[in-house]
Amino acid sequence: MTEAPIRIGELANRAEVSTRTVDYYTSLGLLSPAERTSGNFRLYDPADAERIQLIKSLESQGISLEEIAIAFTSPAGDVGPILQRIDDDLKSFQAVAQTAPEAMQGLLGVIATRVHTLIYIALQIPPDIPIL
Repeated sequence: MTEAPIRIGELANRAEVSTRTVDYYTSLGLLSPAERTSGNFRLYDPADAERIQLIKSLESQGISLEEIAIAFTSPAGDVGPILQRIDDDLKSFQAVAQTAPEAMQGLLGVIATRVHTLIYIALQIPPDIPIL
């Protein structure tokens, strides 16, 4: 049984953000109201709370809201070539890191950790997440 759509205030409470944040995400195309009431109030899918948490997580990793919106609205495709490119890039990065001066190794370690975090976040995105 699916939950009934919820008002913006309830969505904001569940996602632990302000209603203004929900408004802003909606204006960027990151969220889309499921329907409107007869009084013209926006109603959202309760699963949008998880979507907001995902947006916040991606944003905290330095991905702009505009880039997130583009990713959410792009048609789904084969991730195989993307994963291959990431693998190739990581191999190149590791080769450079091994030959880098010792002073640079700390910075390269931070970059490698960031890349792994982003990949981990990407792998946590459920394949059935509602994308507008």
